[in-house]
Amino acid sequence: MSDLCCGDNGVPGPSRNRRPPDPVPAPGAPAAPGRGPASAACSCCADGGGGHGSPVAVPAPGTVGPGGDGGSGPGCAPSAADSCDDGRRADDDHGRVAVGSAAAADDGCGDPTCGAPAAEPEEAPGAWWDSAALRWAGAAGVLWLAGLLAGWLTGAPLLATALFAAAVAAGGRTFVPGTLRALARGKLGVGTLMTVAMAGAVLLGEVGEAAMLAFLFSLAEALEDHAVARTRHGLRALLDLVPARATVLRGGRETAVAPADLRPGDVLLVRPGERIATDGTVRAGRSTVDTSTVTGESVPVEAVAGTAVFAGTVNGGGALEVEATAAVADNSLSRIVHIVEREQARKGAAQRLAARIARPLVPGVLVAAALIAVAGSVLGDPAVWIERALVVLVAASPCAFAISVPVTVVAAVGAASRSGVLVKGGAALEAFGTVRVVALDKTGTLTRNAPAVVAVEPAPGRTRDEVLDAAAALEARSEHPLAAAILAARPDPVPARDVEAVVGSGLTGTSAEGVRLRLGRPGYLDPGPLAPAVARLQEEGATTVLVEAGGEVVGAVAIRDELRPEAVGAVAALHRMGVRTVMLTGDNGRTARALAARVGVGEVHADLRPEDKAALVAGLRRHGPVAMVGDGVNDAPALAAADTGIAMGAMGTDVAIETADVALMGEDLRALPRALAHARRSRRIMLQSLLLSGGILLVLVPLSALGVLGLAAVILTHELAEVLVIANGVRAGRLPARGRGAGDAGPAGAARAVGAPAA
Repeated sequence: MSDLCCGDNGVPGPSRNRRPPDPVPAPGAPAAPGRGPASAACSCCADGGGGHGSPVAVPAPGTVGPGGDGGSGPGCAPSAADSCDDGRRADDDHGRVAVGSAAAADDGCGDPTCGAPAAEPEEAPGAWWDSAALRWAGAAGVLWLAGLLAGWLTGAPLLATALFAAAVAAGGRTFVPGTLRALARGKLGVGTLMTVAMAGAVLLGEVGEAAMLAFLFSLAEALEDHAVARTRHGLRALLDLVPARATVLRGGRETAVAPADLRPGDVLLVRPGERIATDGTVRAGRSTVDTSTVTGESVPVEAVAGTAVFAGTVNGGGALEVEATAAVADNSLSRIVHIVEREQARKGAAQRLAARIARPLVPGVLVAAALIAVAGSVLGDPAVWIERALVVLVAASPCAFAISVPVTVVAAVGAASRSGVLVKGGAALEAFGTVRVVALDKTGTLTRNAPAVVAVEPAPGRTRDEVLDAAAALEARSEHPLAAAILAARPDPVPARDVEAVVGSGLTGTSAEGVRLRLGRPGYLDPGPLAPAVARLQEEGATTVLVEAGGEVVGAVAIRDELRPEAVGAVAALHRMGVRTVMLTGDNGRTARALAARVGVGEVHADLRPEDKAALVAGLRRHGPVAMVGDGVNDAPALAAADTGIAMGAMGTDVAIETADVALMGEDLRALPRALAHARRSRRIMLQSLLLSGGILLVLVPLSALGVLGLAAVILTHELAEVLVIANGVRAGRLPARGRGAGDAGPAGAARAVGAPAA
């Protein structure tokens, strides 16, 4: 694949060189006017002008590239068509050209993250027998076995040879034509090695071994294509969450329309149990919305007028009127799918290592085999040494090595996206899997970012209602975050008159009864007899304001941004995984330390500006790779400075999704240790596959060069190793077990939630 044809030197690392997402056209929807088809940034196949490793636009699944069916394969821009044609093409039942999901390859296995999935990407990959490539490989296998049986049972060599030759033709049909086209353009790949070895075996009269090679190589390639296509479709299946029809209210009448026809401003009628067709805001009605398919959260969220809802989520028991805020091509689901597919082209260190080794190996193997054949023919029996050279060609082909990491990346990233975690490709996945320190922003990450009144302390002779009435009267028209908390505790107050803000201190005004009111922090107002209570509340991490009426303190109101209920369990789960946790916040030190003590975070840094957070993140690297968890907006410098930037609650937030390397779509903090466990397991699988495939190369090449292993043994070992590596990589598509469920709060539940099976 791309690893064997051009490569991607200089691919930016996490948090670097982001670009705004292009919308993904909905199935069946035309491209937006003046805009080409949605495309993914592919780092391969750009040798024709953009320089080695330059990005090339790749049509997103569901779109047709400018080259049409007869031009570049899916995953190739027209200008790069020549360098991407992999040759594993086979006519389907309708006479069209069907290309495997690895269609961005050269002429043999490589990197499935470069390019689009299989032809007809709107449809899920069917059963294996629906694949033309697998059918041809199966036919080759049947013919090869028939040839063996004919030789053993009948002793008729001509019949056996004819069956073997038919097996060579059937298996070679899937990769030889593409190999020849690639050779005509000066491109070398694993298919080149296999074609030369197969042709050489035929010329030497070993037609049976050539048939075995054709069968096993075509089978391994077809299984690879099928596995990657199924893995990729798991991500594209997110788009299938959009219903086939949507009900729109137009002119007082209900009209059923295709989702692709929806436009911002349309009012959708969503009945109980229906899926929401696109992002929008609830205009009327009250219900609950199940967001589990998109965000991974198991607890439905309440939807009332003004609530933002997202495409693909399921309405609960009440009817809703939803005003669309995005067309289907631009909604949150489409953006997520497009961003993941685009970012899958960004390769991590292990993937780049595999590419650097695999690319020069193909021509190197050809040269080595030629030297073995020539030198052996001069010094010994030419037939023996030419056959030995052919064996080396097969033994040294880096197919399993090149495919080992990409298959794991595709499987792992797709699985994470289906659970509400968006991982930006192989580079982000590898970096996330190495994290040993997690820096957590306080507001909105450990807390709900919704301050609430937690205590009211009336002065002697005063009541709780008097304190809240006076405070709410002053805050009635305030936009301050603390005002919302007070007004939630005392809704619909009688507003005070002549309210003025005292910068940095509080508010003054006059009540409806003409009483002079003041509200502010301790120091601006004297707490008097409430001083002990105020000190206690502040020690507990609450922001405390004093209320004065007629020159006398009437009480104190304590406001606190409460911890997320799952925060304690999530932090405890990170600690059990050996992760060091640190809190970074712009809040005052007393409040931050009180909250950190409650949640279990041992290291606290408070009173920080955004640039201070970035500097601290850089300093934390002395303890190991660092992940920063924040909201993706005011924490952008720290997210960029971390080895892995993680945005919390990023669903529908373009800035958060684009800024971070990993985005948690939902608000459940337990997704963080689950995602880390998944990334660690995926990284272990990558390393296992690299070691396995590399070890096989190191063993097979010298044994085949010395004549210890024959062509049949090498072919069998090599192709079985490739299937094993693919199967191992696909395991990364399984997520860690959640235990009793995502709604199981508390430390025990979180421990079960992050229980990753052993790799």
